[in-house]
Amino acid sequence: MSVLQRILAAQAPCRKDSWLYRILPSVSHKPFASIDQGHINHNWDEVGPDPNQLRWKPFEIPKACQKKVDFVSGLHTLCGAGDIRSNNGLAVHIFLCNSSMENRCFYNSDGDFLIVPQKGKLLIYTEFGKMFLQPNEICVIQRGMRFSVDVFEETRGYILEVYGVHFELPDLGPIGANGLANPRDFLIPVAWYEDRQVPGGFTVINKYQGKLFASKQDVSPFNVVAWHGNYTPYKYNLENFMVINAVAFDHADPSIFTVLTAKSLRPGVAIADFVIFPPRWGVADKTFRPPYYHRNCMSEFMGLIKGHYEAKQGGFLPGGGSLHSAMTPHGPDADCFEKASKAKLEPERIADGTMAFMFESSLSLAVTKWGLKTCGCLDEDYYKCWEPLQAHFTPTSRSPTEPK
Repeated sequence: MSVLQRILAAQAPCRKDSWLYRILPSVSHKPFASIDQGHINHNWDEVGPDPNQLRWKPFEIPKACQKKVDFVSGLHTLCGAGDIRSNNGLAVHIFLCNSSMENRCFYNSDGDFLIVPQKGKLLIYTEFGKMFLQPNEICVIQRGMRFSVDVFEETRGYILEVYGVHFELPDLGPIGANGLANPRDFLIPVAWYEDRQVPGGFTVINKYQGKLFASKQDVSPFNVVAWHGNYTPYKYNLENFMVINAVAFDHADPSIFTVLTAKSLRPGVAIADFVIFPPRWGVADKTFRPPYYHRNCMSEFMGLIKGHYEAKQGGFLPGGGSLHSAMTPHGPDADCFEKASKAKLEPERIADGTMAFMFESSLSLAVTKWGLKTCGCLDEDYYKCWEPLQAHFTPTSRSPTEPK
């Protein structure tokens, strides 16, 4: 693999394209026909809105002995907003699979996929070459790129899909040239091809306007012998993220943990940000160090790749998730609050062995029927984690140094 270098670093709008040199043009295929949609769903009016704090237990992976499920048939839409046809919006999907895609590939005519594996390793074949992906890494398959996924065990992960825009590095502003996700750490595939006839036909699955269609062709679609350009799939190891943090007092906004952003037309407002909470030092003085209780204008879907997220002592587990909608209050559970309130403020390591992330959006997300009703993983008791909170307000107390 080679370094992505300045493809993602360019902050000004630039043309994105690639030239692919094929053994046989991709137009050589039978007509597309509609197929079973499975659990892919872009109908945001399927069930009524729910402003409550939502949390899901780890999403269950089908057992291979009961039913073989590959990456495409294992896609489940959890929530989203916007409109595919007008190229504005996003969707959050969960993938739950136990088998590889055999003589099948997939491409998305609607938007970009940011793939976050949580359990199991993926070998992703693309028209540009191969990428090996494992937990604590991410990859982006951009709109229209064909790919196939091999898995080696029961596999689970998260997908952030954005329509009409592409992921890019956030503007660093006063941070300057270095920090957060550095361009040098992004990797892209080198050309690899297979010149293979497929008896019975190779199935190409297309997601178009939120629906699935399939076509047959006689040869493998991964017959690209060479390519050049800047419109490519790419991957990134989250361990390479350079953390910026508060070193005096107070909290910095979680935007300092942004790996990639998909901008909207409004300056400073994102359709979606991909944010991580990696291992780091906490040194802020006179500060309640866990995330403070808040309401804001963003929708926050959180997932956990591994470990224990510091602001949630129980119930938030790897392979699960939570959704806090716009203006819905949320923050640390009662156990975390009590522990942090009594802790001695000295330098401490935070999140060792942990990687939590957030898909944050300026859009108001709707949850699908699968997410609210049929997945079987919704934690109905989530609200109870805040019930033990006690008031500690003492209006008559004064600091010894406070003047009378």
